[in-house]
Amino acid sequence: MTHADELFDVVIAGFGPSGATAAGLLGAHGFRVLVVERQTEVYDKPRAIALDHEIFRHFDNMGVAEAVRPYVAPFTASQHFGAQGQLIRTIDMVQPPYPLGYTPSMVFTQPPVEAALRAHAAGFANVSIVTGAELIGFEERGEEILATLRAEDGTQRQIRGKFLLGCDGASSTVRQLADMALRDLIFDEPWLVVDIRCGDAALAKLPQCSAQFCDPARPTTYIIGPGNHRRWEIMLLPGENPREMAAPEQVWRLLAGFMAPSEGELWRAAAYRFHALVAQSWRRGRVLIAGDAAHQQPPFIGQGMCQGLRDVTNLVWKLARVLRGQSPLALLDSYEAERRLHVETLTGKIKAIGQMICERDPARAAARDEDLLAQGGGVPPHVTRQDIVPPLETGLLAPPGNPGRGLLFVQPLIRQAGGAALLDRLTGTGWRLILDGRVLRVRDLAALLTPADGIGLYAIAPVGAALPDALEEQDGVMAAWFDRHQAQAVLVRPDHYVFGTAANAQALPALLATCRAQLACAEPIHQEVKHEACHS
Repeated sequence: MTHADELFDVVIAGFGPSGATAAGLLGAHGFRVLVVERQTEVYDKPRAIALDHEIFRHFDNMGVAEAVRPYVAPFTASQHFGAQGQLIRTIDMVQPPYPLGYTPSMVFTQPPVEAALRAHAAGFANVSIVTGAELIGFEERGEEILATLRAEDGTQRQIRGKFLLGCDGASSTVRQLADMALRDLIFDEPWLVVDIRCGDAALAKLPQCSAQFCDPARPTTYIIGPGNHRRWEIMLLPGENPREMAAPEQVWRLLAGFMAPSEGELWRAAAYRFHALVAQSWRRGRVLIAGDAAHQQPPFIGQGMCQGLRDVTNLVWKLARVLRGQSPLALLDSYEAERRLHVETLTGKIKAIGQMICERDPARAAARDEDLLAQGGGVPPHVTRQDIVPPLETGLLAPPGNPGRGLLFVQPLIRQAGGAALLDRLTGTGWRLILDGRVLRVRDLAALLTPADGIGLYAIAPVGAALPDALEEQDGVMAAWFDRHQAQAVLVRPDHYVFGTAANAQALPALLATCRAQLACAEPIHQEVKHEACHS
């Protein structure tokens, strides 16, 4: 066993989507990162299938959007059919102009997207990657973590890091060694997930939008993936053996009502138990967890991987502040406070959808169908996936009651010579103070900020309504946002969530002071759940 002399800023266990994204973000900050991954290659079968505009925004910010775009397609509307085959609900995405500038809901092919995320992280000279090895132990020594790695040949070595981040999946070694217990949110159903590469004949006759067949005899999900990829998620019934049901002959029997074996290639069939679990703690000192290591949820609106990437995009900018000495270690408590409640809230909504879908009692299924149609006044209700995903409810935010607090901030298209550009490409992704350029001017408020704040200042207004020095937005998305929240200024965090708004210029000094105090942990981070934040 050897002791490395190098001290890494962050050691990451796991190089899946969450670990690779964390490594790429930390690499861009210039930190020394070591990633440890047991597998030597990207798993070549699809697992996650859905993305949303928040995640694609981060991909764009990272510079990987063009690399993943060929493997991404819009998510079609999902029509829900009741016990008698009747349409009972439609879940779709919000309509243009798109609030973040991208298609709000997408499907993707995981292996090439994951490979692109890995390649991006590997492109940083300050990011080291060790595959074919696993983390088997660690101990905290003051301000360092001493981690033990074991290679495939059984040899061991130790490495040093200032922080350890476990992105090592549902059976996370980091979570177990850190004694971070999982809390069961009470959902446990066996399902078979089937991925098919369909031939032209099958594509022509299969449903042309995604569907949820809420048939109590056997609930089934149908998803249109990119290109000729189609996915079925099929509920297994009592007494059915999961391993046997994943055998090709059983898979084709289950798909007999959709297509024949000659019409497509079986890409993958895997039996899963759909769980709803969340870790009771996400941080022990300098050890943190993210992604499936911290939570698992049923897949009914395709938020599993999105949740993991939200974890790391929330965490990395806070880790960066702590590593640079800009904020104390206690700032990291806001990571668990924000993400755990967000995960629990969203999982509760997903679980309710899942329980509705999984109803196997015919009488209760009929009552469910009647209730849904009644909610729509006799017609199937129409909801958007974006309405289902909640805002941040607690953590590093302005005090409760502040309009817009915790919302994911919009991203308008800004007019430029020769075309238009998305806002982030002009402002970057740090802290931003955005002014309503119809009423406020940058030069009048620049003195409120100091270089130490690291906050960019911009004014934005619709074409023809802007005061001097304002950027002009193309579609009025930002102006509508200001009007909706009765605000003239908004303070936006590096992960694009709203810290808080100000009704006018006079309210800005107090908003900025609150933010500075929370970043220094001189003022308690706002909590609506029992959780100690900035403690000494």
